[in-house]
Amino acid sequence: MKDKVMKYLQDFGRSLMLPIALLAAVGILFGFTAALSRPQIKDMLPFLNGGGVAYVLFLIRTMSIKIFGLIPVLFAISISLGLAKKEKEIAALAGFVCYYTLMWSSSYMVASNYITFPTSALGSALGLGGVPEMGAVGGMIAGILTAYIHNKYYNISLPVAIAFFGGKRFVAIGVIIAGSILGQILPFIWLPISNTIQFVGIGISNLGLFGTFLYGFLERLLIPTGLHHILNGIFRTTAVGGELNGTVGVWNIFFEYFGKVDINELKEYTRFLSQGKIPYMVFGLPAAALAMYKTAPEGKKKTTEALLIAGVLASMTTGITEPLEFTFLFIAPLLFVFHSVMAGLSFLLMDLFSVGIGNTQGGLIDLLVYGTLVPGSNWIYPVIVGLGYSGIYYFTFKYYFTKKGIIIDSGVESTEKSSTNISESKDEKTALIIEGLGGDSNIVSVDNCFTRLRLEVKNSKDVDEVKLKSTGAAGIKIISETQVQVIYGPKVNIIASGVKDHLGY
Repeated sequence: MKDKVMKYLQDFGRSLMLPIALLAAVGILFGFTAALSRPQIKDMLPFLNGGGVAYVLFLIRTMSIKIFGLIPVLFAISISLGLAKKEKEIAALAGFVCYYTLMWSSSYMVASNYITFPTSALGSALGLGGVPEMGAVGGMIAGILTAYIHNKYYNISLPVAIAFFGGKRFVAIGVIIAGSILGQILPFIWLPISNTIQFVGIGISNLGLFGTFLYGFLERLLIPTGLHHILNGIFRTTAVGGELNGTVGVWNIFFEYFGKVDINELKEYTRFLSQGKIPYMVFGLPAAALAMYKTAPEGKKKTTEALLIAGVLASMTTGITEPLEFTFLFIAPLLFVFHSVMAGLSFLLMDLFSVGIGNTQGGLIDLLVYGTLVPGSNWIYPVIVGLGYSGIYYFTFKYYFTKKGIIIDSGVESTEKSSTNISESKDEKTALIIEGLGGDSNIVSVDNCFTRLRLEVKNSKDVDEVKLKSTGAAGIKIISETQVQVIYGPKVNIIASGVKDHLGY
């Protein structure tokens, strides 16, 4: 039961990554256009005042806002897709249908005389008005409900007379019925829940700097389990993160009001966003990588260098830190705890210094777009703190690695055969990965997030970690007897596609 619950939570967290990746990219576009639309920037670059240029900037900015308004339906679709075991495209379509039906049914009940729902707690969704303001939670509920119905009934057989409506077609019918029924009940459930969420959000805000530290610490500590996505989602898209003029969630608030109000008014909400990540992503982890390189034996420096440089670039530019974190997580877990504490302190210090840098990635792009280009963001403090983090991370990692005699082993030199295989072709590398996973017969399912290949296997004891490391894996995490994660970094989507093609998925 424990393994099943953990797998479900990991799959749920992973399913959120598709819309999060999209929204992160759109956030960068929004940030650039909003920053370039500021009067100070226009004074520096007069050509931005031109009709055509101003039109394009406004077009991109408006488009970005509209996409952020689709967060709930994007979650409904992606969760349905991510949790579906088979026929995933059917599940994704059903997720959209379920969300729309759920919202329509809820608005119909609110419009009746059976419940008194305060106007302040109502919003809109997909053109529907008078809908209970559920934000991303509404999409999550629709996605979970759709996935359950889909996995149970996607291959159902009906009597001959109505056989046409069986199988995949039944899923759409099922979610319409279930969404309509749940929509009638949901307003009665959501009203007290909404009040409770507001109370929890206020409580967390009242924790002040300690609350900021706790968020940053847990966000890093949960990285190995993949559950940090859920923690992030709660703060970014629900009232737990905060509420401003009816908009809930720190992410939604920031992008709704960025460029419209002074950045000082948004600093209460940016404390849970990218500003707390910049010191350790742009400065701390790269310094740790340098320390790991310095402590590597001469014979392994070359292969270690290639591995660490890729991780440093990912961390500094995109805010993807797993390639670096997983190089030391398994061999030096105390350093990962140290890293998590430093992450919490980073969030705390940025809050203490009244920094106002939004978005979610935490790399150089966020520092530039939402920091240096925004007057009053106090972007200099992440840089100053980051320089201090560089020294702390470097000397801590170097001391610990030297004292414990720890060596970063990329695995490329593990065997002559493996080294030859990895260099020959993509197909042979895929075959070696599958061989390292125990062969075709040992693999039950294959998925991936930003950096990790996530697998369900029949027996994790059949996994050959040496072979997997020879294919470029930064680390292997055995979650349970049937759950395995292999860390490859940003290229994992290509690897996952190759494995799926090889297995005939």
